[in-house]
Amino acid sequence: MRCSTVAMITLLVAGGLLSGCTRDLYQQRADTMKDHVEAFYKDLKADQVPAAILENEQIEAMARQMEEGILRRQNQLAASEIDRDWMQVKVAHETAAENWLALAKYLVIKKRYDQARGTYQRILATYTDVRYRTYADQAKAGLRDLDLIIAPPKGS
Repeated sequence: MRCSTVAMITLLVAGGLLSGCTRDLYQQRADTMKDHVEAFYKDLKADQVPAAILENEQIEAMARQMEEGILRRQNQLAASEIDRDWMQVKVAHETAAENWLALAKYLVIKKRYDQARGTYQRILATYTDVRYRTYADQAKAGLRDLDLIIAPPKGS
């Protein structure tokens, strides 16, 4: 999961290097997102779940800000700029969704089942667009797995 996130961010960085004068903005966004991803996993490793959540929320906020910017400047941008901007928005959303899934799995491993359930439910509530169906499907599977883990023993 983390490898695909890093690969997507690397793709953004490479794409930013090829984009000429707008390179700085795309590079800055990619670097910021990479920093948040690294901090997210560092926080999880240190069992600092609230800090990890804040890092992931920053990635989601970046996606929202980029979307708003695209919509505001839609008539002023070249098609290639809009495409690049939307690609960064998509990567930010996917990165955040992958991080939420990683957090939920981490919480299951730590036997913090209620928090894991809440995290899976958050994914289902947030990533409703068909483009993010794979993440919603993984969250549904995670909820089913949780039900198996915490199901009361038969005969109780």
